[in-house]
Amino acid sequence: MTTPNERALPPVLEYDHGITCVDTLQERPGLACCYLIERAGEYAFVECGTALGVPRLLALLEARGVDRSAVRYVIPTHVHLDHAGGAGALMQALPEARLVAHPRGARHLIDPSKLIAGAEAVYGAAEVARMYGEILPVPEARVIVADDGAELAFGASALTFVDSPGHARHHFCVWDPVSRGFFTGDSFGLSYREFDGPGGPFLFPTTTPVQFEPDAWEKTLDRLLGFEPQAMYLTHFGRVDDVAKLAADLRAGLVRYQAIAARLREAPDRHAALVEALTRDAIEQIGTLASPVGAEEARRLLAFDMELNVQGLEFWMDRAAA
Repeated sequence: MTTPNERALPPVLEYDHGITCVDTLQERPGLACCYLIERAGEYAFVECGTALGVPRLLALLEARGVDRSAVRYVIPTHVHLDHAGGAGALMQALPEARLVAHPRGARHLIDPSKLIAGAEAVYGAAEVARMYGEILPVPEARVIVADDGAELAFGASALTFVDSPGHARHHFCVWDPVSRGFFTGDSFGLSYREFDGPGGPFLFPTTTPVQFEPDAWEKTLDRLLGFEPQAMYLTHFGRVDDVAKLAADLRAGLVRYQAIAARLREAPDRHAALVEALTRDAIEQIGTLASPVGAEEARRLLAFDMELNVQGLEFWMDRAAA
């Protein structure tokens, strides 16, 4: 079943400052995107999506008459496969591009065997192939490791890389001084455009296993807000404004998630109880925004995220108790 909001969502969203958001159609429209940035004839992709989405990125270049050799950088914010699974395939198609990776993630893109094994242990090999396609290595000679604070010349300015733990320790955010915005990966939460209502966007944490660290995440938010950003470019999904308000929403969500985890730590069927509690929390927040999405449709759209969030919360709780 597809909602009217999903049907209306365009596959490409044009923003100012040379930024284009392209839907990679992972699982459903409006779930995940990559960004193509153009500056003075140079191009960069932020995020790679999955290998299955790479043809859409290449088609965008072709439709705009952009030679593949004009793409200077490919920048996955972290190595979770919905963000970086297509890195090897995309780099094969872009002969002059360099892949920019977090110091903790670079080795897993050069040799993705551990990423593949980890995903197959959770989902099985057939499901990993269905969701992500073929996960290819990136030659080490084509990888730039971006330490915290690193700057890379791009067009007439530079992109700055900010180490951003909380969701994952191999995560950075990318500061673009031209748009005065961050490309945030998952570090500014998730916000699907279907849920936008008169009260604004619905934004919630993503506590995907295995490196959820709420204290580190709070510090990351402090650092990002210190740049006084005017917009955040989310991988899930698109640009959001009103940054201070949404940051407060995200902080509140992190607090609620920790309280829910503490309350249900010893529940008889902890996993199911946590899934239901997080889902009810999301539906309550959606209701306060007068979103056009009803409770049952919200359950459907958020089911996969709630399952991953609970897995991450359980890993975090169990690690703290060990």
